[in-house]
Amino acid sequence: MGNEGRALEITSMADIPAGTGLGSSSSFTTALLKALHALNKNPVHPGRLAEQACRVELDVLEEPIGKQDQYIAAFGGITCFDFLPDGRVEAWPLKVDQHTLYDLEDNLLLFFTGYTRSASAILQEQDSKSKQKDPGMTANLHFIKQVGRDTKEALEAGDLTRFAGLMNAHWENKKQRSSRMSNGAIDRWYDLALGNGAVGGKLIGAGGGGFLMFYADDRTRLRQTLAAEGLREVRFGFDFEGTKVISS
Repeated sequence: MGNEGRALEITSMADIPAGTGLGSSSSFTTALLKALHALNKNPVHPGRLAEQACRVELDVLEEPIGKQDQYIAAFGGITCFDFLPDGRVEAWPLKVDQHTLYDLEDNLLLFFTGYTRSASAILQEQDSKSKQKDPGMTANLHFIKQVGRDTKEALEAGDLTRFAGLMNAHWENKKQRSSRMSNGAIDRWYDLALGNGAVGGKLIGAGGGGFLMFYADDRTRLRQTLAAEGLREVRFGFDFEGTKVISS
């Protein structure tokens, strides 16, 4: 970033603990890079910011992760990304109407399992099998890719019941990648939620802990059920600005 030799004091704050599957490491990286660009009076496009964050995390730190967290942190919004074989990434906002957005924001609920974990440890197995062209892992990832395309169609059509069902399909398939993806408590909470107000759901992130997200048709019943289990709900809203400087 061209700041060699300059004394800098950097302080970070977060609403969510690390290791919970919400992309905190990539959000931190894009924020740090954005701040350094601002220090140098250098406007930066979200695509370039995400590309630089990917270079830091994937090439420099050699983390066995993908690019989706860096790109959504940089762009924000309800955004679709196409990750091309040549390394390029195309981004565009989904054509989701306002009514669907309101229903999504109202009916998506997020609950902390109380478990934190290292995404790298869980993803290393997936990364190794992918590089070895393991047939089972390849088929699993192709299935997840199709779920992404189907989810795009469901959201743009305003079919949130289908969207919720695709969350379930994604999670059930994702669990097959690793024995560390879930545990007995997470499976029990998931089944309990589906029987008490949730239409669909999944564990967010690499797996092994973090947050459960559900799409609910009875929010009150779901909240009461999981609160009785000791799970803490974290309220959230959609952000359409991405990584930004709020003071300079």
